[in-house]
This record gives sequence, C-alpha cells and structure tokens, in this order.
Amino acid sequence: MKYDDASWHYGGEFPKDLPHEAGATHIGMYVAWCALNGMVGELMAGDFADDLEQLRKREVTPGAWFLNTCDGKFTNEELNDEGNAFTTDYYAEELATFVVHYEETLGQGRPSIYHVPDTWQSYDLLAPVISQQYQAWKQLGH
Repeated sequence: MKYDDASWHYGGEFPKDLPHEAGATHIGMYVAWCALNGMVGELMAGDFADDLEQLRKREVTPGAWFLNTCDGKFTNEELNDEGNAFTTDYYAEELATFVVHYEETLGQGRPSIYHVPDTWQSYDLLAPVISQQYQAWKQLGH
C-alpha cells in the first residue's frame, strides 16, 4: 500500500518557485519520525541500516533522507506493524490529521506547506506533535 508519494505533490498547483524536492519534506519528516521511534520494517532496518544511521546522526535532513532511501515513495514496506497501524490512523485516512498538524506547526506564515524548510529545526518542532498524537493513539488501546 502506498501512503504518499512526492510526485503526487509537485504536479498541478505546486509552487513554481520551489524544487520538486520540497514536495517530499512533509513526508520525510513523518517517515523520519517513524524511523527514529523504532517503527521501521525489516527491509529498511536490514537493507538500509547505513542510511538509518546517517539519519540518527543527523548527517542528512529528513526530506533528503526520505528521497534517497525511499525514492520519494512512502509505502507500508517502510514500517513495522505498529508503524503501519499508527500511520493508517494518523497519516493515511481521509480525515487524517497529520497534514493539519504539520501545517499548524510549521506552515504558519508561509505561502504553502511546501515552503517549510527541510531542516532538523523544522523536525524538532514537529516531532513532539507527532509523539503526542502517538501517545494519545496508544492510550486508545492500539
């Protein structure tokens, strides 16, 4: 199952002043959070161990890591069972709130969510929001 794809974002009304990579930033922030919180699947943990280590050491930004490691595609194969269950509820559902939280946390005062910089500073603002949602999700018995 494909949750998201950077190419879905840089078509249509994507800001012409931005590189296509900006269409992956929000996805990269989320997938990086999953990776840094023990939710990666066996394939990623095994085949991309070096890439994960670069992410942990912050040698690469979340969006760049996502583009390089996942080729801009976010699928269920990147995550373990718990990661997929949380992602289904928080990220992938039609009424999912991740993008709302992303925009509220990082998009204020920007022309679009695609203008959020792919930086660790952005990630550090967003990560506690995702963590809070994850804890609330867990308390619901997931």
